[in-house]
Amino acid sequence: MTHPVLVGIQVGRPVTRGSANATEPTRGRWRSAIVKKAVSGPVWLGKLNLEGDRQADLVHHGGPDQAVLAYSADHYPQWRSELGIVEMGPGSFGENFTIAGLTEDTVCIGDILGIGDCRLQVTKPRMPCWKLERRWGLPGLIQRVLENGRSGWYLRVLQEGFVEPGLDVVLLERTPGAMTVSEVFRAKAQKS
Repeated sequence: MTHPVLVGIQVGRPVTRGSANATEPTRGRWRSAIVKKAVSGPVWLGKLNLEGDRQADLVHHGGPDQAVLAYSADHYPQWRSELGIVEMGPGSFGENFTIAGLTEDTVCIGDILGIGDCRLQVTKPRMPCWKLERRWGLPGLIQRVLENGRSGWYLRVLQEGFVEPGLDVVLLERTPGAMTVSEVFRAKAQKS
């Protein structure tokens, strides 16, 4: 059986973007670490984040339950087709881990995943914020994500260690009857 694979690791630090004179959809200056850069080779994954990665808004992002944002590589062909953005690929949704072979429909809240020596636990779906629209200059992108559920999910680090692209992502443990990320996302999106 072929396991899902960690195809990309991306990190970024907060940067001020936009211009004081910018017009829609940028709407002026804003600070974010949503634009991530790919890294190769082993990267240290600590309890709060990957080495070289930080968040601008620590009220809504980061912390032990949101140490890593994962996104399905399987979604990118459809996004490129729908949006006509050929460069859209790993890291485009601000994720740290781009994983092929997993989606919100196949990952459950509470799943424990092994990647190399690391152990991670799925904590919750990612709810898209305004920075995603500004990053791409695409008003309505948040609504699309809310409608299609291609949101990504957050991971808690249970065991620190080094990770690198190309490693298998192995499901180590799943609670019987656990809800999928997709099910939880739909319930949260309906409340929004």
